[in-house]
Amino acid sequence: MDPLSLVVGGVLLAAGYLGGRLGARRASRTRAPQLPVATCGCGHSLSQHDPKDHTCHAEVPRDAFNWAGHRAGQTWVDCRCRQYVGPRPIDEVFAPRLLAPPD
Repeated sequence: MDPLSLVVGGVLLAAGYLGGRLGARRASRTRAPQLPVATCGCGHSLSQHDPKDHTCHAEVPRDAFNWAGHRAGQTWVDCRCRQYVGPRPIDEVFAPRLLAPPD
């Protein structure tokens, strides 16, 4: 191969690498901040909690053990949270519901 073409290829490779690195840094600085998510003490959002009986309908992983007492994976069980204790939506705080819920 021609030594000049090897040098040109190396320069193009280095320019592409540096351009990608600088472009990624610029994109990470201009990214919009994440909005905070309202969560309960159990880690689940308000949408996972039933407003009538105040229970959590999400499932959480729990370790499962075999007959010898060794860990054998995970099983999914219901969350034990009994009431949502996270931040309340503004419409529930400032404006009470005017109509009865439909049956």
